Amino acid sequence: MTEQPASAGAATTLPPQSANGTSPQLPPAPSPPKSGRTRTRISGLRTGLIAGFAGLIVVMIFIIQNAHAVNISFLGAHLRLSLAVALFLAAIAGALLMAAAGTARITELRRIMRRDRRKPPAS
Repeated sequence: MTEQPASAGAATTLPPQSANGTSPQLPPAPSPPKSGRTRTRISGLRTGLIAGFAGLIVVMIFIIQNAHAVNISFLGAHLRLSLAVALFLAAIAGALLMAAAGTARITELRRIMRRDRRKPPAS
């Protein structure tokens, strides 16, 4: 009985296992063909502006619905603010804290990369 060659669209079979019983590595899957549409900076800016506008609408609704005042005590300071403003300020403080941590990490990685670039290659 003779084997028929695989057709162009048919799936291929895997090669046999190696002597130690491990399976062979599969070849990487081919990347899908690119579509004709490309992203530009302006399209990204437009998408960001639309998302930002939608976010502002959500924040405005939040502020309008939480307009009643609350008492806030922090490190000896006593304030009376609207609940929405207090929560909004807390969110901004949290975002700034996370941005500071991210900036510190990126700076650390850049310093390590610069140091490794200056080292002569090991022979």
